[in-house]
Amino acid sequence: MTELAASIVETAGDYRQNELDPFTAEHVLRWTTQFNEADRLPLLAEMDHVLKRTYFSEAAVTDFLQSLTTETKLVGGDAGAFWRGAGVLDIQQGGDSQKDMLDRFKAVLAQQFGMGLKGCNATSGNFVYLDDAIFTGNRVRRDLEPWINNAAPHKATVHVIVNALHAGSYYAAQQLDKAAKATGKEITFTWWRAKSVENRKFYRNQSEVLWPSEIPERGPVAEYAKTLSAAGYPPEKRAKGGTPKDSVFSGEEGRALLERVFLESGVRIRSICPYLKETARPLGFSLLKTLGFGATVVTHRNCPNNCPLALWAGDPWYPLFRRKTN
Repeated sequence: MTELAASIVETAGDYRQNELDPFTAEHVLRWTTQFNEADRLPLLAEMDHVLKRTYFSEAAVTDFLQSLTTETKLVGGDAGAFWRGAGVLDIQQGGDSQKDMLDRFKAVLAQQFGMGLKGCNATSGNFVYLDDAIFTGNRVRRDLEPWINNAAPHKATVHVIVNALHAGSYYAAQQLDKAAKATGKEITFTWWRAKSVENRKFYRNQSEVLWPSEIPERGPVAEYAKTLSAAGYPPEKRAKGGTPKDSVFSGEEGRALLERVFLESGVRIRSICPYLKETARPLGFSLLKTLGFGATVVTHRNCPNNCPLALWAGDPWYPLFRRKTN
């Protein structure tokens, strides 16, 4: 177990660096003590596998932004001219994720072109919206719709740049298109990401989020599922064995274990943490009456609340990734 914990530290050791105590193997092992003893070793093994594919270190984020600053499909033949003429949006209405990404992007522009954000003078009609990741898409929609209605020029292209983009955010993208058309403005959106994640309900059997294939017939998880069913939203299960070969999971066995353990612990956390809202589902924040979003993407700057409660919930639970809230 110590070797697996050390491997997780090698992957995620820069999590909220200089904000929290060092991310150590001892920290990881302390987190595992909250789970059944028989589950601890396979849990660590699967988490080690998943985080190697879903964790965005500071270096990985910087590499992604650097690659985009010269990507010809985005900037054309003259990258410097593109960025001098672009507008970089700072319009997020909640949280610090956009501000932090802008700080990182400013450093990249300085290194690549010797310019800062003030050098982007918004004259070309190209605009950039940066953020950590898009899950449901509600945040990017809340941020961009007021801009579309007010500050946006009559004609523009908005390049949305994130580390990870979940496919289920397509509805928010459709709503942004509708908002632009409603104003009579010609605004198009392009979406750039380092990683795409499948989470649409129709494709749940091939999804890359935690989506349980089984729900026990008895016990606290069964009782929680019954409350959802009573409200008219019986949990939608995925078909067992649908995990794609190139998934973030090691396979069906490892995936099913994570889903079971995090679902069980999430229900328990809801019972011992009195200040969690109803939308803090066992497998992560969701406005919909589900078992939870089930996200596995974590970045060096924060753990999204769309991830299972077992990863980030606080006192009296001991989190693996202590979350910075909005």
